[in-house]
Amino acid sequence: MTESTAPRVPAYRRIAADLATKIRAGEYRPGEALPAQRELSSRYGVTLMTLRQALQELRDDGLILQQAGRGTFVAPVQAAYRVDTLRSFVDDLRDQGHQVSTEVLGAVVSAAPGPVRRILTAEGQVLRLERLRLLGGRPVIHQTSWVPEPYAEALSGADYRTTSLYAALAGAGVTIVRAVERIIPGLLDEALAAHLERPAGSAVFVSERTTFAADDRPVVADRAIILGDLVEIRAERAATTLSLQWGTTI
Repeated sequence: MTESTAPRVPAYRRIAADLATKIRAGEYRPGEALPAQRELSSRYGVTLMTLRQALQELRDDGLILQQAGRGTFVAPVQAAYRVDTLRSFVDDLRDQGHQVSTEVLGAVVSAAPGPVRRILTAEGQVLRLERLRLLGGRPVIHQTSWVPEPYAEALSGADYRTTSLYAALAGAGVTIVRAVERIIPGLLDEALAAHLERPAGSAVFVSERTTFAADDRPVVADRAIILGDLVEIRAERAATTLSLQWGTTI
């Protein structure tokens, strides 16, 4: 088919394709409002009816959400925090097709704070590993992990931008067999607001996990702050593989 006889792409589909490209490239970020419909229709030189057809395409593709009286927003990232596996969070997200990266905010060996010392039953020094998990370049989780001696010094030199803590432990001869985790709702505090690029008081999940080695010795204490509007908590239940307990927080 020659160029002169090729069917013309309707204006609303060209607009939808352009907006979709900008959303996927991060020009409009998850949760962010798109410009007002009148502004977009003027920018693309089309009527409001044509623009609304384009927005309908994006809504059908799951890229935007429209809220009456508020406007049009880029759909939040649909990422799942799996509670039924012992895999790293990064591995789970990558398997879901997300682009994940890690920023290391600190990796120091020092004395353990009291609560961590009790969890790990550790009297000596611990590795304190502080990381920021980014999804598509956007921070979604702040995670602090503590590892006791004798592994603290040995693990402190790993590159945790590309190596998971579980992989580093495996390299040190530690076999991970189970973990106990508690996840509760919370509010983002001032100390972490800048890291997660959200105002203090934003809704978050707080995960507290203790990981055990084959001899039932606790080898990692974790505390993760997870943005509640970008990550959902998901479990696959089976009679023999997962036990969930429901309790009150008061």
